[in-house]
Amino acid sequence: MEYLTTAEFAEKWGISQRRVGIYCKEGRLDGAMIKGKTWLIPADSKKPEDPRKEKMK
Repeated sequence: MEYLTTAEFAEKWGISQRRVGIYCKEGRLDGAMIKGKTWLIPADSKKPEDPRKEKMK
């Protein structure tokens, strides 16, 4: 299985690297694991909905 970092997903999804890290920490990206200080995320992961948008409604 291929893994990507938070920086690579941030660029792919058009969001900040910090936001991707938050998704990982909250367990919202299935299969994400931390290796040292780096999150490794399966390349086929889908972008979760932004929870901040729900608060605005």
